[in-house]
Amino acid sequence: MNSKETTKKEIVRKLVLKFPKHLIDRPVVYHLVKDYNLMTNILKASIQPDAEGILVLEISGSKENFDEGLKFLKKLGIDVQPLSKDIKFDEKICYHCGMCIPICPVGALKMDKETHLVSFDKSKCIACELCIKVCPPKAIKLVV
Repeated sequence: MNSKETTKKEIVRKLVLKFPKHLIDRPVVYHLVKDYNLMTNILKASIQPDAEGILVLEISGSKENFDEGLKFLKKLGIDVQPLSKDIKFDEKICYHCGMCIPICPVGALKMDKETHLVSFDKSKCIACELCIKVCPPKAIKLVV
């Protein structure tokens, strides 16, 4: 890196965006990428004609670009909230039955092929709560 280059701290945030129904056809994610140089990963989306849209995004980029992107979203009238739900996996009470594994849409829950033990990768989790419903010993819980 030469002396003219500066290091910018990259941040990663998971956000819930709530779109008023008149905005659901706007290319919002496109503008975050193109105009604000943010990387986006759509974790969950619920968008229907004539209804409020909900989008769960993981957004990463420089703090400056992230802040400008948030201003853009809020100026449009999009409600932006941090993804405040969190999933807790209690390995001590887990039966390691594997019922949660096929239901997880992002592969946050996996079974080791040799030990047959279930593991949880919190960084992949989108807090969709599907695993909670299928866990027999209730080893997976929602933390708010």
